[in-house]
Amino acid sequence: MANLEQFLKQTYHFSAFRPGQKEVINALLAKQSMLAILPTGNGKSLCYQFYGRYTNKRVLIVSPLLSLMQDQVSQMKYQGYQQVIALTSEQDYLTRQKVLANLGAYQYIFLAPEILQNQLVKQALQTLKIGLLVVDEAHCISTWGPDFRPDYLQLGKLQRLLGQPLTLALTATATPKVKEDICQQLGLSKVYQRSVNRENIYLEVLKVASQSQKDQKLLELVNYLQGPGLIYFSSKKLADRLAKWLGQRSQLRVAAYHAGLSHLDRYSIQQQFLQGQLDLVCATSAFGMGVNKEDIRYVIHYHLPSDLNSYVQEIGRAGRDGKQSCAILLYQAGDEFIQRQLLENTLPAPLEISQYFMSKAQGQSKISSEKQRLLASFNDQVAGEQRALTFFAARKKERLTALKQMATYAKTSGCLRQYILTYFAEKPGQHNDYNCCHNADYWQTLAQLGLKRKSRDERSNAWAGKFEYQIILAQLFTNYNKSEE
Repeated sequence: MANLEQFLKQTYHFSAFRPGQKEVINALLAKQSMLAILPTGNGKSLCYQFYGRYTNKRVLIVSPLLSLMQDQVSQMKYQGYQQVIALTSEQDYLTRQKVLANLGAYQYIFLAPEILQNQLVKQALQTLKIGLLVVDEAHCISTWGPDFRPDYLQLGKLQRLLGQPLTLALTATATPKVKEDICQQLGLSKVYQRSVNRENIYLEVLKVASQSQKDQKLLELVNYLQGPGLIYFSSKKLADRLAKWLGQRSQLRVAAYHAGLSHLDRYSIQQQFLQGQLDLVCATSAFGMGVNKEDIRYVIHYHLPSDLNSYVQEIGRAGRDGKQSCAILLYQAGDEFIQRQLLENTLPAPLEISQYFMSKAQGQSKISSEKQRLLASFNDQVAGEQRALTFFAARKKERLTALKQMATYAKTSGCLRQYILTYFAEKPGQHNDYNCCHNADYWQTLAQLGLKRKSRDERSNAWAGKFEYQIILAQLFTNYNKSEE
């Protein structure tokens, strides 16, 4: 059998592995199940694709979002590999039955976690010999988990159903708590981790006083910045409204993407963006995860994300080609209350939990279907009203703490990059250059040059989109270095 580098070149036409890829592949070849934490853009999908091709074993990939699966399946088919299929809840009955009848013909099988509730799917999977089970975006077990994708909590059962196959959990970000949750749910003991730090992504928080000022700042940014770009929203309505508004007030080709659109519309927008037919996408968190577009130059967050895990995942869509990119958070005092409201709408309150267990006995329920499904999923694993009350109270506290840490990032006067690294329990760097953020320590160096230190607001206003601000600083440092020679 060819060595790993030879096989990589022959099969994928890459001259070398990206950092971390070979380490993960070697562990899998040694039959070691593991959690691998590799930063966005580091080529996580190649790890399991390579393993399947190299060993000629079947790979089952659990993936949280339809857009992610579509992108990966399309890429593999484009590369000439046809033994790949996806199973999703959006497929009609006849299509799904045809896929299930021929499931043994495929080497790579992608499926959404909720499809595992289908008994026919589980029966079909049991007839196959799975060489590797992959849990993609494994942070969903902890950071989304019972809030958003309760089916991710069923993956331990899937492992047992399949006879405990070799397992690879993949994610780009994980705090110590998230790592613990993933390893506990999937029975993993080995963890390989690289830093979440993406040095080519410049970090910025721009404070605004009102929504109208936020809209205006957004328009200024997209007119200045060199695209393609992504703007993230917490509201489908605002994503729609501002996509239309920005399209009318700029020369950019803009579209909105969110779960409220039809499957065909979502797929069309994704493909247009990948092929360079759109300059800008206004999206909710449903877009971007796993989308392999290397030249995204900027990611702007219109709303405060719910936590730093989500934020780092989403800004990681920028600069996958290694070129200079930027991540900008537009922050208005009080933005965190939007996420608090979303949290209240997502997690069941104590009264709703009690109503759920009472309704089970009476055969009727007054709480939302989403919360009913969430509680049913939890109750399948850990039965009892009191345990549910304790669990969701603790969950709410965790989420509120994570939101508070995200809001602190938006308000910090320190280095933004160091704040992120500290949050993920990584050792902060000792020096940050002009490509880091507006709060980096280089202002001390500029002060030594006799330059006036501007206020943060003055710096923000002075910064223009095409990295003019950074170019000026680069020239200053170049001149300073020359004077020291």
